[in-house]
Amino acid sequence: MRSIRKRARELGIAPGVLPTGPLNAITDVHPVGVGHLTVIEGDDIRTGATVILPHPDNVYQNKVPAGIAVGNGFGKLTGSTQISELGEIETPIVLTNTLCVPRAAEAVLDWVLALPGNETATTVNPVVGETNDGRLNNIRCRALTPVMIGGAIDAATGGPVEEGSVGAGTGTMAFGWKGGIGTSSRLIPRRLGGYAVGVLVQSNFGGILQVLGLPVGRSLGRYYLKGGLDTGDADGSIMIIAATDAPLSDRNLARLARRTLFGLARTGASFANGSGDYAIAFSVADDVRRTPDRRRALSSMAALPNEGISPLFQAAIEATEEAVLNSLFKAETIIGHNGFVGEALPLDRLMRLIENDRGKRLDSDHRQSTDRAIPTL
Repeated sequence: MRSIRKRARELGIAPGVLPTGPLNAITDVHPVGVGHLTVIEGDDIRTGATVILPHPDNVYQNKVPAGIAVGNGFGKLTGSTQISELGEIETPIVLTNTLCVPRAAEAVLDWVLALPGNETATTVNPVVGETNDGRLNNIRCRALTPVMIGGAIDAATGGPVEEGSVGAGTGTMAFGWKGGIGTSSRLIPRRLGGYAVGVLVQSNFGGILQVLGLPVGRSLGRYYLKGGLDTGDADGSIMIIAATDAPLSDRNLARLARRTLFGLARTGASFANGSGDYAIAFSVADDVRRTPDRRRALSSMAALPNEGISPLFQAAIEATEEAVLNSLFKAETIIGHNGFVGEALPLDRLMRLIENDRGKRLDSDHRQSTDRAIPTL
């Protein structure tokens, strides 16, 4: 059953200045596909996996340029060093829970090695990210299998992306509330290239929740360092996946990945010592796709110059901020391992706080306008 909770934009919360794509999702970057595996069993299994497929062709043969950025490195991002070193991705990206990373990597290997054209492959770099869902999920059971995760890879497709307590976000928490999967996109004006940037997040971290700059986490009574104590509530992780159809080099994709962390900061993330904050950015543009022929060529591929990338930075910041909010807004309350309750963010209370703040600002602006209109005697 689909969640009846609303996305941020449906409630009038629209960060930034750039327009979204038609779906306001990472799949607005054609031909990116997303697939989910959600596993809810008994009283204690609340977990899953989410797959991001850069394109439906053989990704191993037709690699995509990519870059990576790390906010705080308390995480297990399989395949990260090869992305940093070679600047490319050759497999689907899988997000899951911490202890199922090896099984997700095995699923990716099985999937890639079985593709026609890969019969002679003897090395594959699976890309698997994670966050720890051990509060809601009995993570030590390692409930996911390679076959199950492989089904999510097969199911990855374009179109609307389900958000909230689904896939790799089934058992996650963020800012003390139920976290999950969130996505958003931005479109660059046509005169600046007309490119798209899409972001998908798996939110499972802490801090002081901010919505449009308003510290709503503090007002709602759940925030890091409440009472002057560090109880580890800012620990956790987030995986941020950014896709674009702009023809970017791997160097500029790493720069784009870093900008997503700025969007994360806008939501109030603390980037704590026990948090794994990772961002991967890749380009699906045909001009920079690393086909077998291009990988053997000595000439460089046509990439967007540095001077054209600033609007994409803005798009990445805005889309990340909104994707994080969507992961919270769409997430539903889940009761899990040892009776732990992952409570959904109370949207009614949050919207009252935002409306009250808007009312105060309007009243202040009106009074200032009136004061300027009255001549000083």
